[in-house]
Amino acid sequence: MTERYDSSVGLAVRVYIEDTDAGGIVYHAKYLHYMERARTEWVRHKGVGLRAGLADNISYVVQRLSIHYGAPARLDDELRVTAEPVVFGRVWMDFRQQVVRRSDDKVLASADVRVACIALDSGRPRRLPVNMLELLESSLKTNSQVE
Repeated sequence: MTERYDSSVGLAVRVYIEDTDAGGIVYHAKYLHYMERARTEWVRHKGVGLRAGLADNISYVVQRLSIHYGAPARLDDELRVTAEPVVFGRVWMDFRQQVVRRSDDKVLASADVRVACIALDSGRPRRLPVNMLELLESSLKTNSQVE
């Protein structure tokens, strides 16, 4: 399935049988998969290619995660998964994320996620690349003007 991130709505995801337990309820770890895809598609939507970073010895890893499950997603639900940067440092960026059921706009899960930039060869922290810093600065500036 080709997924596209639309900044006005987030990433559209449908719940498939593979995402659920025997009762048709989404398995808790699947929300992390949805959020990972939303962050990746958000970056891609903004014009930053992650594959180029790999060639430059750059990767991104989840360093910290806090998640709240408010209600279950179920088989065949259509979901909207958002990824909004909220703050960043020299080697990390924090995202606020939500998984929302589209039929009733119910927030099913929300998370605060810290993603760190690392050197692939050593696994050690490294500065965020300039293109990512510019993207984050631009996005945070735009978000603060909207509020």
